[in-house]
Amino acid sequence: MRVPRDAMNVKLSEICARYDLAYWIWTPAVFDLNEAGRRAEELQKHEAFYRACPRLDAVFFPGGDPGHNPPELVLPFLEDIAAILAKHHPKAKVWLSLQWFNREQCMQILHYLEEKERDWFGGLVAGPSSPPIPLTRKLLPECYQLRHYPDITHTVRCQYETPWWDQAFALTLGREPCNPQPAFYALIHNWLAPYTNGFITYSDGVHDDVNKTVWSRRGWDPGADVREILIEYARLFFGPDVAENAADGILALEKNWEGPLALNGGVDATLALWRQLEARAPELADNWRWQLCLLRANYDAYTRRRLIYEQRLEAEANRVLAHAGPMGADAAMDAVLEVLNRAETEPCRPETRARVAALCEALFQSVGLQTSVEKYHASGAERGAILDFLDYPLNNRWWLEDEFARIRGLDSEAEKLARLELIRTWENPGPGSFYDDVGNIAKSPHVLRAGALNTYPQVSRDPGPGFWWWDEGCSRRRLSWQCSMEWPRAMRYENLDPDADYVVRMTGCGEALTRMNGERVEPALYGKDIGEFKEFPVPKDLIKDGVLELTWDVPDEAHLNWRQQSRVTEVWLLKQPVALPAAGL
Repeated sequence: MRVPRDAMNVKLSEICARYDLAYWIWTPAVFDLNEAGRRAEELQKHEAFYRACPRLDAVFFPGGDPGHNPPELVLPFLEDIAAILAKHHPKAKVWLSLQWFNREQCMQILHYLEEKERDWFGGLVAGPSSPPIPLTRKLLPECYQLRHYPDITHTVRCQYETPWWDQAFALTLGREPCNPQPAFYALIHNWLAPYTNGFITYSDGVHDDVNKTVWSRRGWDPGADVREILIEYARLFFGPDVAENAADGILALEKNWEGPLALNGGVDATLALWRQLEARAPELADNWRWQLCLLRANYDAYTRRRLIYEQRLEAEANRVLAHAGPMGADAAMDAVLEVLNRAETEPCRPETRARVAALCEALFQSVGLQTSVEKYHASGAERGAILDFLDYPLNNRWWLEDEFARIRGLDSEAEKLARLELIRTWENPGPGSFYDDVGNIAKSPHVLRAGALNTYPQVSRDPGPGFWWWDEGCSRRRLSWQCSMEWPRAMRYENLDPDADYVVRMTGCGEALTRMNGERVEPALYGKDIGEFKEFPVPKDLIKDGVLELTWDVPDEAHLNWRQQSRVTEVWLLKQPVALPAAGL
């Protein structure tokens, strides 16, 4: 920041006073409120700031993210803040979000608010990890307001995750890229606005500029047309000559993120449109909003082409493994690695990659966008450092390198060949058998999904995938283990052979309380760690009509951190080989 935080906060107060705009501040307690000295020191800082502000309308205290104090400490602290606030800004109110609090703590706070009307308390704020907005509004006494604090800035591990995002984007663009999603956020705004008293959008930078505009415009007029909002946006920032085409280009960027990336031919068309606009309006070359759109168009296209190329290399590697027996295990592994390493020795689309890097540099110069930890000093790998993940493998090259090192240490050639055969058939288990990478939209044909992808914003009716952040985003684990579902709504198989024997195999973590056509089944194998197999024989009497539907009972794991809770990552339905009759019979 080029201006110290305290000075900037006072300056913002002065600007709001000049324009007669409400001014809120966000003030977490990132220490233990039991520490009397720290608590007193914090209250002194509050008073000094309140005194310095010409205008202050609200103090917003998040229960968590950051902060981890229980209600019995938070509520008295808010009362003390309110007393100090009233001395300098008598009409200002204190607000609280229910982030981090568990169910019992949320009810404790609601009971506190029900005891009597507290004039100093403005209401609750609904942000990421808060209870559902409709439920909060129902339980909150009518005398208090409910303010929406929508996360318009993140794509995964957030309040409103991008629905069924292709894993290639989750691995590269990550949690905080340039993310114009005008149709998605316009839908979320209108769905939840009737429950709330306005909003303060949660933003972590400039990358969500379009979403800020769309949300604010819908705040003024929920009926505002999304495309017309974007035309107004483009006319203001890019000029009337390209406004309509640029608006359609932004809509196209949102469409880039829908469905399986490899099958989305519109991604290259989106890049072609932005390249045409770039040629038409060279005067916009230093405009950071323009640069953001160009960056996304090039990044998306490069990622798609690389995904197609690297998936093809892995398919070729599996064909090599089909000849591992005659070649010998070690020679086969050497040949496979030579194929997979073409991603580096013969990279695809180097010119598009160079353009992405050039736009990252341009954005650092124009608006200070930090797309790399090392080069541009991003505060963390998860904080928009998309340049650092531009070449993250989009196949299992890293996992195979590590797995081959383990296989080479096995005692016998037979053991090595058996493991290589398992790897070769991992995603292609043979005729009559099926494989699903359940969190990958491109590889989960048997996962049942309800409705369109952009429907109810909190996705409670239809579960979506989650993408794990391990090793600062550089995990070498198999890609299928890095995306998961808490539990699919169901998985359905049809046209099965009722006379055949089948086994359901799965990977994931923790428990898997599995039902087949509604009946609970018991496992024959039950590994609980990441990558370990669970196996459930399929009772023949359940598939007499050739249909098998898998569902799961959700285990009671409220006591566990969400990172430790059970989940499923892959599911196989394996048709067992027919036993041959004994010789002479």
